[in-house]
Amino acid sequence: MLSEILNKYKIILGSKSPRRQQFLKELNIAFESRTVDSQEIYPHHFKAEEITEFLAEFKSNAIKLSNNELLITADTIVWSNNRALEKPQDKKEAIKMLEELSNNNHQVITSICIATTKKTKVITEKTKVYFGKLSEEEIEFYVNHYKPFDKAGSYGIQEWIGLIGVTKIEGSYANVVGLPVQKLYTELKNF
Repeated sequence: MLSEILNKYKIILGSKSPRRQQFLKELNIAFESRTVDSQEIYPHHFKAEEITEFLAEFKSNAIKLSNNELLITADTIVWSNNRALEKPQDKKEAIKMLEELSNNNHQVITSICIATTKKTKVITEKTKVYFGKLSEEEIEFYVNHYKPFDKAGSYGIQEWIGLIGVTKIEGSYANVVGLPVQKLYTELKNF
């Protein structure tokens, strides 16, 4: 159904994320991946969705489009204690992030930029995630075995740590995995 609406476009996903690629496949959208390596830097005074909206659009602007192409880019952060937890640089930082999330709650914020040569729209989804108390051994096990260095906040809710640690979520589960699919689907239907 969505593929019929979008058949006038060649869909481009501006992401290397296997999770985002899988979601588009599950929506039955034919797409190609196209990315440009660039540093994701944003103004230091930005907070919460200001960061993700800026970065989603920044990624979009870095990719040149032809007339019949529709580009989807996204950015996700974990917003905890009034600051962004992005992808950890190393094991030590991953452990520190998970210790902060333990026995606490945070927001997962994803912004999506949908763009053609004529139109651009940025949408944002927020999900509140609650973690129970994680032991040092559980955190260490997860970081050693799952190596969450490509994940905002150092965790994947769909992985072991999510199964044993997440006690409740308020909002979109898919958003926490990496893409608010329902919101994207609705926007693409009406784009």
